[in-house]
Amino acid sequence: MPSDTSSSTSDHDFDQNPQSIEEQLASVALTLSDGEPSANQETNGVVRELVNQNTQIAPEEQVQCNSVAAEEIGEVRESSNHGVVWGRTISELEMDGPSSPSSSGYAGERGSSSASSESITDDVVEQHEIEQVRNDDTIDGISDSYTPWLPGKRHEDEDDASISWRKRKKHFFVLSNSGKPIYSRYGDEHKLAGFSATLQAIISFVENGGDRVKLLRAGKHQVVFLVKGPIYLVCISCTEEPYESLKGQLELIYGQMLVILTKSVNRCFEKNPKFDMTPLLGGTDIVFSSLIHSFSWNPATFLHAYTCLPLAYATRQAAGAILQDVADSGVLFAILMSRHKVVSLVGAQKASLHPDDMLLLANFVMMSESFSPVCLPRYNPFAFLYAYIHYFDADTYLMLLTTSSDAFYHLKDCRIRIEMVLLKSNVLSEVQRSLLDGGMHIEDLLVNPLTRSGSSPHLGQHRPPTDSSDLLNQPYFGIGGPTGLWHFIYRSIYLDQYVSSEFSAPINTPRQQKRLYRAYQKLFASMHDKGVGPHKTQFRRDESYVILCWVTQDFELYAAFDPLADKASAIKTCNRVCQWVKDVENEIFLLGSSPFSW
Repeated sequence: MPSDTSSSTSDHDFDQNPQSIEEQLASVALTLSDGEPSANQETNGVVRELVNQNTQIAPEEQVQCNSVAAEEIGEVRESSNHGVVWGRTISELEMDGPSSPSSSGYAGERGSSSASSESITDDVVEQHEIEQVRNDDTIDGISDSYTPWLPGKRHEDEDDASISWRKRKKHFFVLSNSGKPIYSRYGDEHKLAGFSATLQAIISFVENGGDRVKLLRAGKHQVVFLVKGPIYLVCISCTEEPYESLKGQLELIYGQMLVILTKSVNRCFEKNPKFDMTPLLGGTDIVFSSLIHSFSWNPATFLHAYTCLPLAYATRQAAGAILQDVADSGVLFAILMSRHKVVSLVGAQKASLHPDDMLLLANFVMMSESFSPVCLPRYNPFAFLYAYIHYFDADTYLMLLTTSSDAFYHLKDCRIRIEMVLLKSNVLSEVQRSLLDGGMHIEDLLVNPLTRSGSSPHLGQHRPPTDSSDLLNQPYFGIGGPTGLWHFIYRSIYLDQYVSSEFSAPINTPRQQKRLYRAYQKLFASMHDKGVGPHKTQFRRDESYVILCWVTQDFELYAAFDPLADKASAIKTCNRVCQWVKDVENEIFLLGSSPFSW
């Protein structure tokens, strides 16, 4: 992932169809299933159907297996015909027009390098689609030379009567059960009061019939609903993301609200159903926009795992030792982070910190030094903890959490002790070196001479210069790495941690990275589809790339290859990646230094 810059394109995503969302919803059919709906099912008089009249059925090929062997993994080839193509095999695949660069861009956070990207079925720019050219020579906000993303509310002058507002590809709304708007990604909440009332009416209409509305389809739009007591969350999207992914994003937005307010805010609605919650969230637009932005680049938002900064084992142990000393003095959790990556973390005995709480807490951290109440929804959604935050430099910061509201000076003393040890043991300098060097580079699988002798390369090793003609003569050489390997994400199920390779050519532009991210996101949803799965392996090929997914009891691997990659060679390369991860696990994962039982 590029450093310290990211695209602002997610805030300029436009839909092709200028028709208002309300007009599309007017003829929509309600979908009331627990997962993504199947067509033409009826429950309590409500028809479950796909509204798009251009729906076609396309045969697809998909084979599951319990081990990674070339003869056992079937291929899935996506159709490139125009129009909406639906094909249902063991997992549902969707393709809207031919694969082409996305009309929504990549968004990378604070210069982190291990992120993921967009999908096999991306937002397609067809010839009849509206393309808005801006002064900075970008189309729909996408440019390979992207501009830094700035957090905060966008387009506050828009409302539901604005053509530009209707064309946004992805909206998020939070409202109360009385229809009062609480938060909107785009536009002014007060100007959207009528639209919020419409959403509330849809939810109430279905609930009055004894059902719950979860998903609507209106043309290319999906409308996903999430009801959390008196708080309603809605996502309206035409980005072709899976239902489960959009629902998970609404869950994270709700969790971010709880970080700020706790679940005790429900009592306010019990006392006054017309309670206005907006003032309680004043000044938090930057927090929510940052979280929504992370949906476009951070795999932690759908993997429900966290990633560690690559460090030598001894360096990480030195950081963990001083954090453990502090935890023994009355600190509930002590977390040392660099950007969105964990350097080390410890907790009090029997205290458990969920990866989603870490994601939301890190997203909430915005100040150089602060002491504020925060709620960890997975730890205790009804109570505040108190977080002391201190930045050692522009990237590295310390979070100390306690249950005591008057522990500021004690935590500050703890921070001073920690800082002295980190400086003395050169941990902070090693953190900066790791940020510069990056993590796992797929080229190392081939370039490093140790690989040829059967050993895997270790992080931070010197890479000797290799003549390009020698690389071309290698049997598994391809663009971006061996066998055309372009990128991978490896998730340790036991540790709830993941590692992502560095992006390199040809996945080195914003739109390419976001497309790959969406591909991973969709494959993750398919692999974990409880209705027809879970699956063990999938091998998918289209004109953009090949993706091989492999899930075992110990790990999950998502790897992207050149679209011409040979299946047997891709499988062989994935086995080498797994061996490499195992060889360097002490450097890329947090092992043995935490008492957490995830």
